[in-house]
Amino acid sequence: MTQSTNMGCMNQMNQMNHSMLNRYCYLSFCAICLIASPISIYGQDDKQTAADYLEIGDEIYFNQRAFEEAKNYYVQAAELDPSNVKANYMAGKVHLETTNKDRATGYFLKVYELDPGYRFDILYLIGQGYQLGLNFDNASEYYNLYRHKAQNDSEYVGVDRIPIKMVDRRIYECENGAQFITYPEGYSIVNVGSSVNSEWHDFAPVVNEDETMLIFTTRRKDGNLNSDVHTDNFPFEDIFITTKQDSTWSEATNIGGAINTLFHDSNIALSADGKELYLYKDIEDGTSDIYVSELRSDSVWSTPKTIGENINSEFSEKSLSISTNGEVVFFSSDRPGGEGELDLYYSLRDEQGKWGAAVNLGPTINTEYDEDSPFIDYDGKTLYFSSRGGMGMGGYDIFKTEFDSASGYWTNVVNLGYPINTPDDDIYFVGTKEGKRGYFASVRENGMGYTDIYMVSVPYIDINTRERLGPKNFLRKNMDNERGHGVDLAISINDYEEDTPLDATLQLRRISDNVVFNVVKLSTGKYKAKVTHPEEADYLLSIEKEGYLFKNVTITIPASTQELQLITRTFELNKLKVGLSSILRNIYFNFDRYTLKQESYIELNKLERMLLESPNMRIEIAGHTDFVGSGQYNNQLSVKRASSVVDFLIKKGIAPIRLETKGYGKTRPIASNDDELDGRELNRRVEFKILRQ
Repeated sequence: MTQSTNMGCMNQMNQMNHSMLNRYCYLSFCAICLIASPISIYGQDDKQTAADYLEIGDEIYFNQRAFEEAKNYYVQAAELDPSNVKANYMAGKVHLETTNKDRATGYFLKVYELDPGYRFDILYLIGQGYQLGLNFDNASEYYNLYRHKAQNDSEYVGVDRIPIKMVDRRIYECENGAQFITYPEGYSIVNVGSSVNSEWHDFAPVVNEDETMLIFTTRRKDGNLNSDVHTDNFPFEDIFITTKQDSTWSEATNIGGAINTLFHDSNIALSADGKELYLYKDIEDGTSDIYVSELRSDSVWSTPKTIGENINSEFSEKSLSISTNGEVVFFSSDRPGGEGELDLYYSLRDEQGKWGAAVNLGPTINTEYDEDSPFIDYDGKTLYFSSRGGMGMGGYDIFKTEFDSASGYWTNVVNLGYPINTPDDDIYFVGTKEGKRGYFASVRENGMGYTDIYMVSVPYIDINTRERLGPKNFLRKNMDNERGHGVDLAISINDYEEDTPLDATLQLRRISDNVVFNVVKLSTGKYKAKVTHPEEADYLLSIEKEGYLFKNVTITIPASTQELQLITRTFELNKLKVGLSSILRNIYFNFDRYTLKQESYIELNKLERMLLESPNMRIEIAGHTDFVGSGQYNNQLSVKRASSVVDFLIKKGIAPIRLETKGYGKTRPIASNDDELDGRELNRRVEFKILRQ
């Protein structure tokens, strides 16, 4: 995810958008008819309905560029007609271009099964899906299969031919990624929440010195000064601001018309005193420059002014960081003469306050790929930045380097590791003054939307040396210092029928504050997590494996003590098969209500993922109530509760014909109705049963 380029004047854009409106409304009407009409759904042949969905998806994808909306139609087309090669290909392609990118793998595998020659790069695309899903071994296998194919067919020059150099880079990223996830770093990462993040792109966070103000860039509709959309069908970039009140970020608001325009505006840096805001702005020739705005005495930001010709050029300058003393800036530019397309530079301020000539930071930092989003730490010597090159694991990774004043050189660059970095873009890292936290932007599962802003608890202080511990020595030193503290959670995963160990995907999350803990694989079916917390707390362990029923369990872990504590848990997974039924855990309703509680969404997202991975599966969603009320009323209420789950899944793109609704009222309790907490709340539940596999 990078900042966009202005593509033309607003009048032309308005004409383009309105000229497509009639066609779009017509197709939307057709789509509603297909979804809502029983005759259309059940009377037509599935293949014809799939073809109709595919046509609508193509119109929305290619003409409207509304990828997320098109994805729903492509997914439904592939579900209705699994033998449709194009439907599977487009469903995979649009996943790579939106959210849940790892789900593209299943669709591309289906394409390869149906027609191995459909796309020259299909093996490469399968590798991409596996890489984005952290399955680096399978990704490397398919990348190598593509590499062998491309070498043996060197005369093919189609647009779907991927250069060998790019394939080799992906294989190298997978090697790095496998190492990073085997030895994860001890970071705690938390989404900053819905008061800041939206369903759109939210990125480029900057905070003031005392961490009471957060300024960021967003592409949300609400509050945007431009009600129109860019050519990529997203709103334009605007700058928003939020302040911290009682340790909570307030609802973010537009920073105002003095800074934001009708085109792309993005914040990129904030001075240590919070009085200078540096901005990225599009200019008419398609490039971008850096501007600065000052906070006036009346607490209003001034009209931005260019930072100067020694930094801005006829090419694009995209991001910047200024040192605490205000004497040095680091910025990115694609001007010629660098190591790659986008390089990092620095400039010194002279006695008159003007910025000097730009100097490239050199090959220790810059690579043949892109480097962006520099952040010079408060210590004045540690530089964080993002790069598509170096020892990365895919997309932009966040790195750090330190300046050695004795030698006058930057030290070797270090990747911050997993889980800060992922195979997708991780960028715009900024640290806080005391060095315990940082903020960055990333595309992650269970986020609020596309790119979200996250807070990470990063370097710790060695209590003996006062040394700030970076990613390479953090884990080792803290384990040495805290040996015997915390709780070790040992987890075993087995097949229910065969009682054999299974490899699965595990996530451990503290429910109270959504802090995610690393779960490390020890061997097949054996996992371990280390938890430290001063109080007893409940943790949600999520277990998923393709072809098996997912499992979410709540584990109560005691407070950390001076003694090492060990908790051992074994869990069994059931293979997916017709007739299998299961309670949807953590799906609860308030008394006499059928509206889903927000904590239900995590479980429902896993049900959605299971249905996407098994496109032929059809399930029954059954609602249940407690004993309070008449039988007729409870039957109606249970149907409404089941329907609320079905509605959620349909909005996520699951075809309605795959979902059957049942209401059993109070006839099938699983706990005593004598107690609200332990009984009746458990009886207010939803179950699902597999009807077709």
